[in-house]
Formats: sequence, C-alpha cells, structure tokens
Amino acid sequence: MPNAFYTQVEKHNDAAAEIEQGVQLTPELNADLAGWPDFLPSSLVNLGLDLRGGAHLLAEVQVEDVYEDRMDGLWLEVRNALRGERDTIGTFRRQNAPLGELRLKLQNPDGMNVALQRVRSLATFVPTLSGAGSNDIEARAQGDTLIVALSDAERQAMNDRTMQQSVEIIRRRVDEVGTREPTIQRQGERRILIQVPGIGSAAELKALIGTTARLSFHAVVSRTGNANQSPGVGNVIYPSIDAQDVGTYYILEKVPVVTGEDLVDAQPAFDQNGSPAVTFRFNPTGARKFGIFSSENIGAPFAIVLDEEVLSAPVIREAITGGSGQISGNFTVEESTNLAVLLRAGALPAEMTFLEERTIGPELGQDSIDAGKLACIVAFIAVLVFMMLSYGLFGVFANVALILNVGLMFGLLSLIGATLTLPGIAGIVLTIGMAVDANVLIFERIREELKSAKGPARAIELGYEKALSAILDANITTFIIAVILFVMGSGPVRGFSITLALGIITSVFTAIYVTRVMIVIWYERKRPKTIEV
Repeated sequence: MPNAFYTQVEKHNDAAAEIEQGVQLTPELNADLAGWPDFLPSSLVNLGLDLRGGAHLLAEVQVEDVYEDRMDGLWLEVRNALRGERDTIGTFRRQNAPLGELRLKLQNPDGMNVALQRVRSLATFVPTLSGAGSNDIEARAQGDTLIVALSDAERQAMNDRTMQQSVEIIRRRVDEVGTREPTIQRQGERRILIQVPGIGSAAELKALIGTTARLSFHAVVSRTGNANQSPGVGNVIYPSIDAQDVGTYYILEKVPVVTGEDLVDAQPAFDQNGSPAVTFRFNPTGARKFGIFSSENIGAPFAIVLDEEVLSAPVIREAITGGSGQISGNFTVEESTNLAVLLRAGALPAEMTFLEERTIGPELGQDSIDAGKLACIVAFIAVLVFMMLSYGLFGVFANVALILNVGLMFGLLSLIGATLTLPGIAGIVLTIGMAVDANVLIFERIREELKSAKGPARAIELGYEKALSAILDANITTFIIAVILFVMGSGPVRGFSITLALGIITSVFTAIYVTRVMIVIWYERKRPKTIEV
C-alpha cells in the first residue's frame, strides 16, 4: 500500500481530532450547564459544510467493474455444469470476451443445444418494477462458441446494488473517524455526493473514501520477475510489496478463495516479532471456504492481496480452520490502524472517478456565520421596533414572545440533532418576520372589536378567537410547503425546510399561547377601563 495513502489518511485523522476538539465545551459553558435541567436539550447545534468549512466531492462509480467479477463467479458455475456433459460437447475453453459476457469454445459444436440447455438452467428470475422481470443471464450460440451474457434486467439490478453498497461503505468509512453530520447521497444513475464538514481538504477526503480496500486470498500459480509476462487465461499477475520480496510478481488464480466480504472484524495488532499487523476474523462461510482450501493445499503458498498488490504469500503449514488470521506487511502503527478501519468498513465494489471537488475553508464558513448573524440581528431589531411603534405595550408582549420563539427554535434544532446551514439561517430570518404575523392578525382583530364598543376583556377574547382560523390556515399551508421541500429536496434545501417548519411551530405556539398568557396576566393585575392597541 503506497505510503502516500496512509499519509493522507493520517492527516485526515489529525483533522478529525481537531474537529472534535473544536466542539468541546469551554469551562465557562460547563459551569453553566451544571445548573441546566437534564430534561432540556444541551447539545451543540451542528453546523453544515457552508458554515463550518470542509470538503465537497462528486464521485462517479464505475459500475461496469462489477460485471467482470460477476462473470468470473458465473464461469465456475458454468464449468461445473458442463463437466457432466463432456461426452456430448467434448472439452471447452474459456476465451476473451467483452465486458459482461462469458465465451466458451466447444470441441464438439454438435452438442451446442445440450450446452445451451444446461447453461440456461442456471438462470434465476430477476423481478423488475413493471412486474414482468426476466432471467439474469442469456445464452446463445455463435458457431462453435457458447456466449453467456448478463440480461438488461440483471445489469440494472447490479448497478443499483453497486450504488447502494458504495453509498453505505462510504458512510461507514466516514463514520469510522468520527466526523460529524456528513452528507452522503446518491445523485442520478451512478453519482454520489459527499460533503463532510470540518475536514481539512478534499484531498484528505479522497484518500479516505477513494481507496477500494479490496482484500482477497488467492491460490498462487507461480512467481516471476517479469511484469509483462502473460499470466494466462483465468489468471492475473500482481506485484509484491513485501520488503523481502521486492521486484517479484505473482501469477495467481483470478477467482479468489475468500474475499473481504467474508470478514466480520479487523483490528490493529502486533505480530510475534512485535511489528504492527492487522488481525482479521471470517464469518462461518468464509471460515469454511478457507478451511477447505488450506486443508487441500498444505505445503503450497497462498497470496494475501489488497487492491491488486500482494501483501505477502505465506506457505500453508497446516489446515487453517479457526476462521481467523493475521496480515503483516512492514506496516507502521498508523498504517495498520488505517487498514483495519478500511477492512471493517468494507471494500468498495467498484472504483470511483471524482468529477468535482471543492474545499471550503473555515474562514469562508465564519464569514457566512457573521453575515447570517448580522441579517438576524437587523431583522430582529427592525421587527422589535415596528411592533413597539405600531402596537405599544401589546407590541412589547409580542417582542417578548419573539425572543422566546428564537430560543425555542435553537432548542429544537439541538434536540433533534439538526444541522444548521446557510439556507437554514435564511429560514430563521424568514421566521423572525413571519413570527409576528399571527400577533398582527390578533391585535388588528382586537382593535376592530374595541371599535364595536365591546369592553377590553371581551375584545381580547374575541380577538384571539376570531383570528385563530386565519392564523392556522396561513401557517398550515406554509408548513405543508416546508414538508414538501424536505421530502423532495436535498442538502441546503432540507436545511431551509427544517428551520422553516420549526419556526412555524414555535411561532404559532408563542403567538396563540404565550402572548395571550402575558396579556391576560397584565389585564388581571391592572384592570384598565380602556386599552390601546
């Protein structure tokens, strides 16, 4: 494994540590939290990529890579199925074929119909959204050549599985290093959007998620010092990166005995010489496969391969039936730790090409925060002044409710663990303006009732009752829009919809209940004969 990769991942780990240190509470905040009720939210509000800085990547998954692995696995099934028909079809050899196809040259073309029948019996049904579905493989004859190809339905199903697996593995890799609130989501047919707040640069993020980390165990055919030597059909040639085996290339059987998919755990450790290593453990299926292979190949070497490089090729001294083992390969402690992280997270099923990458510095994020603060303060002061000038004492009540409204919004953001983005700040600013709408409706209704020669108490009561339906109608329709934005949108749009929806809930609560409680308490104490709204 190239040292450059580990250097990049080590830098990423350092950056992640700085991130976590950056969100630690100060002694003053810890002292304040000591007297804070346990049932109230006390966690920090997460900041999004545009406020905190970080890395943005748009990757394209090379879904065609999985076709070759699928055909290698299918070759074993076809070979076993046709072996029983050698009296009819004779011998057969695998030939080079286009991606997604398997081609076999038959010694006796007269047995082609029998071969086609045997291969078609291996097909399985693949359901589709339309409900029709089709078989996963198609077989046809071309002269003395049997062609087995993946059906369109199987290709689409494999593409979807590859994308889902890639998204999940990227998420696990990012979560392994403790990064807060990443955004990892599929876009289109074969693209994945990755946004990780707090990471130092896009290069560090690429080093973490761009490595395939595909571990496999192969039977060794031979060794050579010639990198250009043809390995033969059904074999591959990989270089050795073992310090004691520099310049050696191994010719291996292409189909692995066991792959990293059969791993259930991997941990950094030290070998018998005290050097850093990685211990691993197979699931029952992988343990059984490796146990059978090792018992049948005592005295023969097998290769431990990571991303098409041979880490080591030890000789099997005895059957390995315990389902666990150790990888040693001239690692440092950091390298063994990072390799264990990647193996636990799983191998990417296909390579990724990065189409877009951006690094958003923390200074830019701080500028956005400062601009957002300024916008909130200006909007807040403007609304406070307007309400006081327009409605006097009742405007003061509305302003107190507005302050409480903003506090409730941030409390709810902290409680549900939402991520605050720049569009989210825009939602807060919008909510500040919308929060007094309900109070304006109520106060204007109270003014109308006072003009009808009703007493203050009755005017206040009717003002709240008659304005309620208009308030609920207006806010419910806006809340529906916020829900639609959350369901249909992604990223920043969702951030805006969350703060908008929370703002609607808190503003309705403070307008209908909080201001009414304050006005009723004031009226019961003062008992004024007339009121001015």
